[in-house]
Amino acid sequence: MNVDNFDFDLPRELIALEPAHPRDSARLLHVGAQGLADSIVRDLPDFLRPGDLLVSNDTKVIPARLLGKRGEAKVEITLLEPDAQGDWSAFARPAKKLKPGDQVVFGDDFSAEMVARGDGGEVTLRFEQKGDALMAALDRYGRMPLPPYIKRDAGADDRNDYQTMFAARPGAVAAPTAGLHFTPDLLARLDAKGVQRVTLTLHVGAGTFLPVTADDTADHKMHSEWGEISEEAAALVNRTRAAGGRVLAVGSTSTRLLESAAAEDGTVSAYRGRTDIFITPGYRFRAVDLMMTNFHLPRSTLFMLVSAFAGLERMQAAYAHAKKAGYRFYSYGDACLLERHEQRI
Repeated sequence: MNVDNFDFDLPRELIALEPAHPRDSARLLHVGAQGLADSIVRDLPDFLRPGDLLVSNDTKVIPARLLGKRGEAKVEITLLEPDAQGDWSAFARPAKKLKPGDQVVFGDDFSAEMVARGDGGEVTLRFEQKGDALMAALDRYGRMPLPPYIKRDAGADDRNDYQTMFAARPGAVAAPTAGLHFTPDLLARLDAKGVQRVTLTLHVGAGTFLPVTADDTADHKMHSEWGEISEEAAALVNRTRAAGGRVLAVGSTSTRLLESAAAEDGTVSAYRGRTDIFITPGYRFRAVDLMMTNFHLPRSTLFMLVSAFAGLERMQAAYAHAKKAGYRFYSYGDACLLERHEQRI
């Protein structure tokens, strides 16, 4: 499918630089078979039924952006993910001046050795600290890895703002942003409505921001991310759908992992491993009935996913409405609640 079909213009002033406070005061655009309806996130329970299931991502964003020095030269590092030996792939700026064996110093007791350099600014770093000790050092020296379209430095408030209330398992270098809208009060109202809740884990990588450079979606290589669905979570999804309840995936990450673990008949199995599922229009969804998500970049794999879920023409109309109505876009922006376009399996 031609990537131009997923392009649109977006005024820069609609890109949110700060989140809504409180979180559930963000706007919510309901996109359904009957058309579009403006609402706010705290009214989400009004769109759900007793017995529905809310599935959210419990990944935790690590402070993955580090400012260091190689000698007297400044170096900026954005960690991506560790390998089996505990070495970390990362983006470095400037990468061309780094060579294997170089030490990048981030603090008196925190540094890394560059062990390899790849193409496009990617390097491999080896830290002396591992596991919890490394996480503690990152908490001390690192900054939250705000998306590249938020044109400001991460501040102290972003430690909380760029983390969902579901966050429990460190490993993401980007937030599952649909989850940013939830508050304890909203969860209490969902519980009172009889909506069930469960979490899964997908560690969001920096690849979520990579542009699609191919002219056709068939030629795009999707990035890979690690995820896990427990046996208990899979069983709850299956019981919900068998009883006539609907599965609401909070965000593209929850959606992608559920669909990665779903069989042709919609049955979800426990899952642990990587997924590079790339969902575009024509894909037949198996496990997800409703989707809550933010407003995404033009020509992005995320806009392609929501167009597959709710229909390309419907999403084009929804985004046109959102722009006209002044909705706030991207990670710190507003949200939409999507009904699946085709009949579920």
